[in-house]
Amino acid sequence: MTHLITTYLKKNRKPILFYVVFLTMFYLVLYLYGVRADALGYAVFLSLVTFTVLGIFDFWRYQARIKAIGEAFRNMPYELGSLPEPLDIPEEKYQEEVRTLGERLVAQENDARKSRQEMIDFYSLWAHQIKTPLAALDLLLQSAEAREDAAQADPGDAGEPGGKSDGEPGGDRSARTFQEMRMELFKTGQYVDMVLSYLRAEDLSSDLLLKEYSLDEIVRQAVRKYSGMFILKKIRLEYEPCKETVLTDEKWLLFVLEQLLSNALKYTDKGSIRIRMEPGSHGVLLIEDTGIGIQAEDLPRVFEKGFTGYNGRQDKKSTGIGLYLCRMVCGKLNHTIAVTSEPGKGTAVRLDLSRKEMRHE
Repeated sequence: MTHLITTYLKKNRKPILFYVVFLTMFYLVLYLYGVRADALGYAVFLSLVTFTVLGIFDFWRYQARIKAIGEAFRNMPYELGSLPEPLDIPEEKYQEEVRTLGERLVAQENDARKSRQEMIDFYSLWAHQIKTPLAALDLLLQSAEAREDAAQADPGDAGEPGGKSDGEPGGDRSARTFQEMRMELFKTGQYVDMVLSYLRAEDLSSDLLLKEYSLDEIVRQAVRKYSGMFILKKIRLEYEPCKETVLTDEKWLLFVLEQLLSNALKYTDKGSIRIRMEPGSHGVLLIEDTGIGIQAEDLPRVFEKGFTGYNGRQDKKSTGIGLYLCRMVCGKLNHTIAVTSEPGKGTAVRLDLSRKEMRHE
């Protein structure tokens, strides 16, 4: 209010100064003509009262005008039509320019929205189309595995049965090669799914179905999906059944768990991954690994979009999107996610799925 009064007085300093000068001249002229002092004082008093009342009324209108302009600007550009009528030509010009800028802003927003929708449509189409060759590759791989199994079963057609290289039987080498190819194909499919999830995550509210779910069932789905990678990398899984029931969206919580398991497997070369509920807490899930860990200076930024950190630069395949999406999804689901780590010893992700009881006062 003080700032508003100061601004009003500064805006009207010329009329106020003119009034003071005019009142002084009026008083001096009448005084020189011999008008009684009490009459002069009464005239000056009435003049001041009238000027003050008119000033208060004008200040009230000024305040209401400032409020109307502020509301119009707060809802810019959609409420610019509610701007008060201009008081003079400069203000009229200003309002015309503001409306022009508002129209340009609306046009730019519409163009950006249209471009984004076209991008979403394109990548959604691409993601669905790329699944066809991936499925074909999976069938070809299965066929190749079947032929290899048949060749191993019939030594007469196997060329050099039991041939060895580096101490590893030929059949074992082939099986491992097929496993690695299948895992690479699996990871490619996961990257495609991440593209779709990334496109949908910003407008997640329309895709949520919040219900009470068994956390154990959701965790087991994620573990089953990555069971092949556990076997291939020879990583031990230590899973303690989760008997909690959580209010969440099954599809999106599963996406978060899959991303966390993917990261744990990616950066763990030996040892184990442990999944359990945090002791003494309700609805807090822990995913711990014995991987390479995260540098202390990178920890505060691991959830930033596009941040890969020291490990990502070493790996040169990290996108910096997975944990960013996890935090975004958790925020939409009213869950919290936190990461602690020690380089060389492993990483622990704390996923708080509990919900606060709402109380009406």
